[in-house]
Amino acid sequence: MSGGLAEGQFGAWLRRIRRAEFEGTARIRTEPENRIMRLALYQPDIPQNAGTILRLAACLGVGVDVIGPAGFDASDRNLRRAGLDYLDHVEIARHVSFAAFLTARRSAPDPGRLVLLTTAGDTAYTTFAFAGGDTLLLGRESAGVPDDVHAVADARLRIPMRPGLRSLNVAVAAGIVLGEALRQTGAGAGS
Repeated sequence: MSGGLAEGQFGAWLRRIRRAEFEGTARIRTEPENRIMRLALYQPDIPQNAGTILRLAACLGVGVDVIGPAGFDASDRNLRRAGLDYLDHVEIARHVSFAAFLTARRSAPDPGRLVLLTTAGDTAYTTFAFAGGDTLLLGRESAGVPDDVHAVADARLRIPMRPGLRSLNVAVAAGIVLGEALRQTGAGAGS
């Protein structure tokens, strides 16, 4: 593998998946540096997708909430492996549970809307009016989010796709919808 983990290191890393509990330690900030938009990863279970989303957030200047428990060791060390050298350029807030994430949102002065990206969404992302403080919530790659999380979301958006196809990769979906949200709001890196 070029630019990342050597073949043996990658295999060892994958074997540690699910062995470590979610860590709620370093790099937690109570106030986001960038209020334009946020991404929230609900119990991510594929480290490479989490790394791709962190890199996307770093490049576009948005913060990321990682909601545990993750399906892999989500320590800074392992996220650094997945996100390469981009981890230092993204503001990450970790939450040990969805309840902890909601508590943190309630304590924020202006948390904005919680916008869930889901194949069961009732609104196409292309017809939705995004706002600068929105948090785009992405579900688990393997199972999405449970009904109680759906119920808390202010909006549920879907990406229109060809009939008969199940879903897009979560990192691809994040890029598509975040790009449209930043275009609409005129925000983001380099704006």
